[in-house]
Amino acid sequence: MQKKVLKVNPADNVIVALTDLVGGEQITFEGTTVVPTTDVKAKHKIAETDFAIGDDIIMYGVLVGKAAQSIKKGEVITTENVKHKSEEVFGKKANLGWTPPNVDRWKDKTFMGFHRADGQVGTKNVWLFFPLVFCENKNIEKLKEIFENELLPKKDVLYKNLLRSLIEEKSVEEVAEKNPNENLLDNIEVKFINHQGGCGGIRQDSELLAKLLAGYVNNPNVAGATVLSLGCQNLQIDIFKKALKEINPNSDKEILIYEQQQIGTTDQMFQMVIKDSYEAIKRANQIQRKPAPLSKLNIGLECGGSDGFSGISANPALGVVSDIFAALGGKTILAEFPELCGVEQELMDRCVDEEKANKFLTLMKAFEKSVVDAGSGFDMNPSPGNIKDGLITDAMKSAGAAKKGGTSPVVDVLDYGEYISKPGLNLLNTPGNDAECTTGLVGSGATVVLFTTGLGNPMGNPIAPVVKISSNSALINRMSDIIDVNAGTVITGEKTIAEVGAEIVDYIIELASGNIETKADQLKQDVFIPWKRGVSL
Repeated sequence: MQKKVLKVNPADNVIVALTDLVGGEQITFEGTTVVPTTDVKAKHKIAETDFAIGDDIIMYGVLVGKAAQSIKKGEVITTENVKHKSEEVFGKKANLGWTPPNVDRWKDKTFMGFHRADGQVGTKNVWLFFPLVFCENKNIEKLKEIFENELLPKKDVLYKNLLRSLIEEKSVEEVAEKNPNENLLDNIEVKFINHQGGCGGIRQDSELLAKLLAGYVNNPNVAGATVLSLGCQNLQIDIFKKALKEINPNSDKEILIYEQQQIGTTDQMFQMVIKDSYEAIKRANQIQRKPAPLSKLNIGLECGGSDGFSGISANPALGVVSDIFAALGGKTILAEFPELCGVEQELMDRCVDEEKANKFLTLMKAFEKSVVDAGSGFDMNPSPGNIKDGLITDAMKSAGAAKKGGTSPVVDVLDYGEYISKPGLNLLNTPGNDAECTTGLVGSGATVVLFTTGLGNPMGNPIAPVVKISSNSALINRMSDIIDVNAGTVITGEKTIAEVGAEIVDYIIELASGNIETKADQLKQDVFIPWKRGVSL
């Protein structure tokens, strides 16, 4: 039976409405009674006690705001009566202990992955086309059209055949029979990305983009790459090669690089690119899946389109997943630094040493300062959709978002563009912006990304599967074409957080083995948007 309300942490002084509440209704829980002063929408919070102006608002056991007005017991928490506030943090204070979860269920399990010469194992086998500068975007788009027309799998021809059937006034079956489209290469995907960088901005932007692109090439999901350069841009070929060598000095992946200003005409370049790339793609297609331990998986953790249930269902379930993979020797990556505001102290105390803790605090403070200098602040992070669904302050949103990282020690802290190397939980400096975050996670080595959402988000990634986990059951019922796993069963009381976490681990094993495909991949939601390190929340 579903409860009507929930108190997330015993120290909290607000409670969460799990269903719509009626004003004046007496709600008894944990030995106390609360009467909502008005109707309350599910996901929103009500005061458990009276608050005077300036009183602390506590949720998840941490400070998430200050009362901006007098608030009566049973009154709804809103942006008008509560303002963002989080604890000041100055340094690591303690070493938090950790008891790893029991992983007997998974310790001997394997997934079928693509083994690379450097010891990494991918969940996909992708040949990647990309430009070093935006001037080559159109050429990348043209190559995409050429290669997809010939190499597109049969299942992706459905809409083309539908349009052709309308033009020719025939049935889809007749058109499909007339124009068969064989999947010539069945063991590799060909993907294309473009971007707006590489020149025209500050040199640091190009250097950061080089690191990000090098991370994509080094990601074990990528077998090799075709790279287009114009020639005169800021992001020179040598800068890209240097970035790749810094990430992996011994990389032996096949990388084909073409500089248009050196080659000559577009036709000459296309002749070379198409011939060389097709031969390389055929070689990469020969790579077969083989068993690999779960410790070879790199799991990215993020949320987007969050709601008032994200922090009490889907995000804690990802925390269970993160702890399981940490115990198995895998790597997990928690990103979105603006959404760790207010929980810095806990994360610093979880860092394995003071150096990591100080790096985390330095990156957080520098990020926040850049936002303040631009006339904004982390308090502006919650979107209108977040607020409408009960995430009133950034600290409240952050306290729930941080649950994705579980309770294991923080083994490393990475800036945007740095590549993971240590088993366990890693923190990665990215914006909360969904696209920039996902792009950064994959550039740092994530081979699977777990993406929780309460409002819905269709976005995927060109080279790594992005798994969408809904915080509530209404979302998967409404947007079933974009959601892979439902954590809303935690809210309805059908499953525990631990059970949903275990379900996600099993899903990852099947996904990483190529047995299932995410909804984002089915919809070809290949989004690649680098962070330019300007102001982006």
